[in-house]
Amino acid sequence: MENTTLLIPPTVNSSLSYGWNKMKQYFLPLLLVVLVIAVVDAPVDIIRDSLKEPGEFKALIQIIGAAYWLLLLPVFEYSADLMFLQAIRNQELDFKDLLAGFKNYLNVVLAHLIMSALIGIALVALIIPGIIVACRLAFVSYLVMDKGLEPIAAVETSWKMTSGHGWKIFGLGITSIFIFFLGLLCLIVGTIPAVIWIKASFAALYEAILIENQE
Repeated sequence: MENTTLLIPPTVNSSLSYGWNKMKQYFLPLLLVVLVIAVVDAPVDIIRDSLKEPGEFKALIQIIGAAYWLLLLPVFEYSADLMFLQAIRNQELDFKDLLAGFKNYLNVVLAHLIMSALIGIALVALIIPGIIVACRLAFVSYLVMDKGLEPIAAVETSWKMTSGHGWKIFGLGITSIFIFFLGLLCLIVGTIPAVIWIKASFAALYEAILIENQE
């Protein structure tokens, strides 16, 4: 059943608290989601490490890596964001939704490309503008998967939605870094619940701001 009345303010503390509760409630299914994403992410790390070594196929590996990062990885990552949002809304989780991004494939890939390009350009200009752009576009994946928006519309809507909430998103991002490193201190195994908590908290913040904007 969908929870259409998420009664939490769009703050860092409320998002972390609600995300923690949902992590406990849906731990096993969300654990499987995170493990799948870890498996999907693994080839990126392998390709990155292989590029550090000299070899005649380095250019080919770079092309394959770029294609994988652009054409396949975002599909699973956007689908995972959708499943975390479903958990926040108390919806039944269906693992078929890990492939939901393929139903909206072109929009997912283009949104990922546009967002990455905008953040990259801003980072090249200066670090601070890059961080600002990253915070303001934090909800693009949710808007593509949740609202079915096209890439440009998702970017524009995320920018409007996050107006006045940039510091909260930045604060949640900084807090997430500390949560992840605390997970690393727990013999690495703690990174898994840390990632679940982080992703659930961002989904909670998106939902809280979405509801606030609808009022």
